[in-house]
Amino acid sequence: MKKSVKITLIIAASLLIVAFFVGYQVYKTIQGNEKIIGKLDGIPNPSGTIPPVTIGESDWPNWRGIKFDGKSTTKNINKDWSKGLKKLWQVDYLCQGTLSATWSSPVIQGNRLIITGRDDKNDFVFCLNTNDGALIWKGTYATEAETSHGQGARATPFIDHGRVYTFGRNGDLACWNLEDGKLFWKQNVKEQGGKEPDWGFSSTPLVFENKVIVQGGGTALILAFDKITGNVIWKSMAGEAGYAAAIPISVENELELLIYHGKGLSLVNPGDGKELWRVPWETDYSVNATTPVIEKDIVFHTAGYGMGGQTLKISKKEYKKLWKSDAVAAQHSDPIVINGFIYSYSGESSNNKNGLFKCIELTTGKEMWSTNQIGQGTLTYADGYLICLDIKGNLYLVEPNPSSFRKIGEIKNAIEGVKNPAWTLPVVANGQLYLRYLQHIICYSLK
Repeated sequence: MKKSVKITLIIAASLLIVAFFVGYQVYKTIQGNEKIIGKLDGIPNPSGTIPPVTIGESDWPNWRGIKFDGKSTTKNINKDWSKGLKKLWQVDYLCQGTLSATWSSPVIQGNRLIITGRDDKNDFVFCLNTNDGALIWKGTYATEAETSHGQGARATPFIDHGRVYTFGRNGDLACWNLEDGKLFWKQNVKEQGGKEPDWGFSSTPLVFENKVIVQGGGTALILAFDKITGNVIWKSMAGEAGYAAAIPISVENELELLIYHGKGLSLVNPGDGKELWRVPWETDYSVNATTPVIEKDIVFHTAGYGMGGQTLKISKKEYKKLWKSDAVAAQHSDPIVINGFIYSYSGESSNNKNGLFKCIELTTGKEMWSTNQIGQGTLTYADGYLICLDIKGNLYLVEPNPSSFRKIGEIKNAIEGVKNPAWTLPVVANGQLYLRYLQHIICYSLK
């Protein structure tokens, strides 16, 4: 065989290998499923007498905390991690069955922790005692769900005035009694014209005044349900649902809603769902998944897939773009703004080796610093510090400072046995840290 022919065959074989690898990575991104491996217990029976519902000093009742900004009100946390943190309890039964991967984070009020789970046929809602992890009650309903990245819920529950609202990946919006788990009502957004996005319904329900608001897509891009009866109050717009939570924002002394849907960011009147304006922002696969962050009349939003991020100065009638940059391109890791600076992971959410963590000036887009020392992951804020969890289950304590990256402490393998990405963000409430990874939830003391 001629040398030139051999070279040609080698090049062709190499290209085929590269094409196969790229194709496999794309397949994993779109249709992959994270298998439930490692310790898996059976679901226990609820424990004895149902304890009365309590209220804590620094509860975390909804997605990103009481102000929707990723900041816990817990004070006086332990900042010396040299000897690790005390593990209070661990639960290992949230996901049952091979296709049941569930990503939603916990919400906490006093002695109640609410978190979702799944088996091959049913969505679960678990209520755990924050003191010891004991099961107080379990809610369930049968529902079919697609399998890409698991059949379990992506959306985080919402606790409001003795009720719990959950939203499954198949579009089931349900209302439960916080005390004993009684199901008050259940609706499916597909029955209202909703259309499931590629990776399932994911927008965490927002309880606002008398309404529960979610993204439905299709001919019901946004829906508002009566929080007591479950009846539809209004449906607004049409289009592709995004994966981000609706959040309230004060604009000219009136509360409006920010909706990060599949084609952009909209300011919406909560009374009737009317769209006041829209910022076009179209990513590959219509994945707008991060929660916009707010500083008075300044809004920052970001996405992956080469989109980057931009900052807007807004009013009820219009928005003005302050800057747009690829300095921060967060696929589905939510930024936090502290004293006029954005702290955020940037990059593709399943690549820990090449993960970047950055500090960006909010009003100018100036990159203050960037580091690859803490992988790729998610973050929360408590008592003046950032708590960052990388997708391998390692935990970091970071002092937010625009002059330089300052890692104060770290705990390797805070979640043990991580094989798939640990995408669920850490939650801090009432002096305790909660880490969720598929079928596991772990509670550490921060005191």
